[in-house]
Amino acid sequence: MHTPDRPGGDRSIKVDGGNSGIASTGDNAVNVLINAGGISAEDTLAEMVDRLVQAVRARRSSVEDALADKAYLLAQKVSDRLHREEEQQRLRDPHPLPVHWQLVPPKVSGRRDSNRNAPAEATDAPPLDLTGQLDEIAAVYERTESGWLMVLGGAGSGKSILILRFALARLKARTPTDTAPVPVIFSFGSWNPTTTPLRDWLISQLERDQPFLAGPSPNGSTWAAALVGAGYVLPILDGFDEIANGLRGPALRALNAATLPLLVTSRHAELEAAVKATKVVPCAVGIELSDLTLDDSVNYLLHATDTTLSDGTDTTTPTGWQYVLSELRCRPHTSAGANLAAVLTTPLMVTLARTVYESDRNPSELLDIELGTRKALEDHLLDNFIPTAYARFLSNRPVAEQRRWDPELARHRLGYLAAHLRQLKTHDVEWWRLGTSMKLSSQMLVVGVAVGILSGLVIGIVYGATVGLVYGPAWWLREGVVDIPLNGLGIGLTFGLIQGFAAKLKVGGPVFEPSRMHIQIRGGTKKVRESFLPRVRGGLAGGLVFGAVFGIGLAAYWVLLGYPWLAIALVFGNGLVIGIALGLAVGLTLALMAGLEAVIERKTSVSPSALLNTNRTTVLTQLLAVGLVIGLGYGITIWLVNGFIVGLAAGLAAGLTVGLGVGTLTAWGRWVLLARLWLPLTGRLPWAVNAFLDDAYRRGVLRQPGAVYQFRHARLRDRLGEVYEEHGNQPPV
Repeated sequence: MHTPDRPGGDRSIKVDGGNSGIASTGDNAVNVLINAGGISAEDTLAEMVDRLVQAVRARRSSVEDALADKAYLLAQKVSDRLHREEEQQRLRDPHPLPVHWQLVPPKVSGRRDSNRNAPAEATDAPPLDLTGQLDEIAAVYERTESGWLMVLGGAGSGKSILILRFALARLKARTPTDTAPVPVIFSFGSWNPTTTPLRDWLISQLERDQPFLAGPSPNGSTWAAALVGAGYVLPILDGFDEIANGLRGPALRALNAATLPLLVTSRHAELEAAVKATKVVPCAVGIELSDLTLDDSVNYLLHATDTTLSDGTDTTTPTGWQYVLSELRCRPHTSAGANLAAVLTTPLMVTLARTVYESDRNPSELLDIELGTRKALEDHLLDNFIPTAYARFLSNRPVAEQRRWDPELARHRLGYLAAHLRQLKTHDVEWWRLGTSMKLSSQMLVVGVAVGILSGLVIGIVYGATVGLVYGPAWWLREGVVDIPLNGLGIGLTFGLIQGFAAKLKVGGPVFEPSRMHIQIRGGTKKVRESFLPRVRGGLAGGLVFGAVFGIGLAAYWVLLGYPWLAIALVFGNGLVIGIALGLAVGLTLALMAGLEAVIERKTSVSPSALLNTNRTTVLTQLLAVGLVIGLGYGITIWLVNGFIVGLAAGLAAGLTVGLGVGTLTAWGRWVLLARLWLPLTGRLPWAVNAFLDDAYRRGVLRQPGAVYQFRHARLRDRLGEVYEEHGNQPPV
C-alpha cells in the first residue's frame, strides 16, 4: 500500500492503528524488504514478520536449488570425462588386475580413527579394518568417518586407477537432488601452499576447467566458490609427492587444518620423508596399495592375451606369451624369470607389457638376459610404449584430421615436453607456457627479433612506401634506408626488454596466463572501476620502459650523427614523452574495454583448444582497439604537421607496430611466437602443435583434465625427459 508523500519526501507506514510505525526515506532497506514480502499497512506486526521470514526462506531455498543444480551439472561433466578416461585405459576389462591394500601404520598416517584434529592418544577406539580390493574403495571411504583418506603406493601401483574408480562409484550413486559432494580429481603438483590457500586453489582450478562455475552466484562469489563453501565438492588430490620437496611441509599443515573432506594420494617414500623432515604427521586414515603377486600378473596376462598354458599333453614348443608365462609359472627363480617377476608387481608395468606386445612383437625378449636388471627392463617397456602407441592408426578420427606421426620424432617431441615440465617444476602442459622453460634472456631475444623484423616490414611497406610516393625516391636514398631499419630495430629491442620487465615485475601475470573472459557488448561499469587503476598502471609502466629505451636509442643515433648535446637531450625527452603517452593510451583503452568483458560461462568443460580459441578472439579484439586508438592519435598528430597522406601512413604504421608489440605481452601472443614459430623452427615441436597434443591425448600418452594436458603416467614422463636430456635437442635421423 502506497501512502502519500509527506513534506520533505518522507513516507510512513502505520501498523496496528498507529501504535507501531516504520519510517523511511527513498529506497530505505526496510521498504525493500517490505516490498519483497508483499506487506501492506493493514498487516499486523506478527504477519509482517511472518511474511518477511517466508521471503527470506524462499530466497534461501532458490539459492540452495541453484547450487544443487550447479552441483548436478558438475557431476555430469566430471562423470563424462572420467568415463572417457576409463575407456582409454581399458578399465572395463572383464578380468581386471586385482589391486589390494592394507592399513598404513599410524606413524605415517597419524591415526586410524575418525577425529582429524584430535591428538592421537585421545581415543582408544579399535583400528578400522580397511583391507579391501579396488571396487570397494568407495565403501572404505565411508568408513573413515573423518572424511580424509590417504592412499599411498609406489610409482605405477594403481593409485590413479583407484581414485578414478572411487570417483565413478560415488558419481553413479548420486541423484539429481542429492546433496552429497561431487568427487573432483585435482592434480596436486600445481599447488603452492605458501602462496595460495587450499580452498582458493581448488576454486581457481574449478573455474579454469569448468567455465560455467566461473560466473557470479547470488551471494556475490563465483559458483565454484559457492560450491566449495557449501560442501558440494569432494576434492581428490592426486600426487602429494608431485609437490616440490620444500613445499610438502606447508602442504601437510594446510591439509591438517582443512575441514574439507579429502582423498589424497602419494608415493609412500616421499610422504614418509616429508613427515620425518617436518615432524608434521597427517591426521588421516591411510591405506597402502600392495604389490601384485606373481599369480595376479600371470592370470591377468593369460586373460588379456587370450593365452592358455599347456597341461603337459601338448608336445609343441611354447612360443610368445605362452612361453613367457609358462617360464614365470614353472621357473620363477631363474635370473631372467626373477627379474621379470619383480617388474610385473605393479599394474603400470603389467599393462605396459600387455600394450607393447599386443601386436606381432615377440614377448620372449622380456626374458632376454641383456635386460639383466629390473630398471633396464622397466626402461625397455617405457621406451617402447611410445613407438607402440604411434604405430596404431586412429581410424575413429575424421578424414580431414587423420595423420600419421613418425614414432621416433613423436618420442623426441614428447621428450621435450617432459623436460620442459621438469624445468618449470610443474606437471601441466599449458599451451601458454610452452617455450618459457628457456632462459628469460632467450625469450626476450626471440620476442625482440620477431617484433623488430615484423615492425621493420610494416614500417617499410605501410609508411615507407606511402611517404616515398609523396617525397620521391630521394627520400628513400637519404632517410628511408636508414630510418626504417633503425625504427624496426628500436621497436624490437624495446618490446624485448618490456617482455623481461613484465615477467620480472609480474606486470601481465606471472606467466601471462590467458584471460577467462570473452568480449561481449554489454554494460560493465563495475569491471571498469575494478580494472581501471591496475591496467593504467601496467600501461604506464610499459610506456615508461618503451619511452626510456626508445629515447636512448634515438639519442645514441644522434650522437653518432654529431648533433649537439642539447638536441640529443631534447630527442631523448621526446622519445620518453612519446613512450609514456603511448603507455597511457594503451592502459586507458584496455581499462575501458573491461566493460565489454564477460566471464565464459559455457555449459561444457573447457579444453585446451577451446581456451586458446577464446583467448585469441579476446586478444585480437583488444589489439584492434589499441591499434585504432594509437593509430588515430599518432596519425592526427603527424597530419597536423606533415599533411594528411603522411599522417595516414604514420597512423597505420604506429597502430600496427604497437599492436604487434602489445600482443607479445599476452598469453596468445607468446604462444604464437614461442610455440607456433620458435619451437617448430628449432625442431622441438611440430608446426601443428595443437594437433600433435590432441593426437597424443587420443593415443593414451597424455590425459586432459580440463584446460591443460598431463602425461598419463609419471614414470613415462620422467623417462622421456631423462632420455631427452641425455641426447640433447638432437632429433632422430
